[in-house]
Amino acid sequence: MTTASRIEPKRTTLLESERLSDRLGASVLLATETFQHTGSFKFRAAYELASHVDAAHVIAASSGNFGQALALACRLFGKRCTVVMPSTSASVKVDAVRGYGAQVELVDVSQESRAERVGRLSREFPDAYIASAYDDAWVIAGNASLGRELAEVPGLDAIVCPVGGGGLASGLIKGLSESGSNVPVVGAEPALANDAARSLREHRLIRDEAESKTIADGARTLGLGDRNWEWIRDGLQAIVEVPEELIAEGARALFLLANLKAEPTGSLAVGALLADPARFRDRRVCCVISGGNVEPGVYSRMITGA
Repeated sequence: MTTASRIEPKRTTLLESERLSDRLGASVLLATETFQHTGSFKFRAAYELASHVDAAHVIAASSGNFGQALALACRLFGKRCTVVMPSTSASVKVDAVRGYGAQVELVDVSQESRAERVGRLSREFPDAYIASAYDDAWVIAGNASLGRELAEVPGLDAIVCPVGGGGLASGLIKGLSESGSNVPVVGAEPALANDAARSLREHRLIRDEAESKTIADGARTLGLGDRNWEWIRDGLQAIVEVPEELIAEGARALFLLANLKAEPTGSLAVGALLADPARFRDRRVCCVISGGNVEPGVYSRMITGA
């Protein structure tokens, strides 16, 4: 029988591949969250949130991974869950959210943003807890567990992680700080959705007006959350902007050289090493592979280059 006491976030899986390291010109350690419950790091955040909030109904927007994680976490703690997703979301993610017991609200983001639909639902259900997939104290606290785990790994020169709304990067920075680690964290962001990189360059929080068309659907956020910006502004060493072709190349490299399936957003860290090899050459680098939930057709096109 599945109970909250028996399902808790797993420790990350650490993998090494000499072939991948040779290809990337660095000593690469993969911290892969693809084997986490629901297939991504988001379960860390969702579990922390669902276990602490008092509300019986939780509403959130998600491109898929947070929705799946929140759906399972809410089921574990006996809470109702509603997830607002773009109508363009991968069907495998929509089906998974529903499969974990949540209600899915699909929205055409060209007509109404996910935030606008969440706002309408919040007025309809005033007692519900409105959860952000990244801009939430419980979310950041949950993701900090990964930072504490990586702080135990000796000899790292850098940790590279995907950046979308900033929940993962914020958590890593928080967890490393709590552990007394000074390993620098470098963000990896799609060049087509580079609001975080622009924010760092201009020393102010920048948000886009419309969602990007990047293949890395987990990074199609309009901007960093306010809480996330505070952590990232002071704690992220840099952000590497990854072109679309190198996101796909990162996925191919993981598949061919490390025997690991990763979704586009999860491939961003490896893509960053491909995009800026001089930054990481001959260094000991931990690449965070944030998740492995990907539409089969999308994955096939990335791997084959079709």
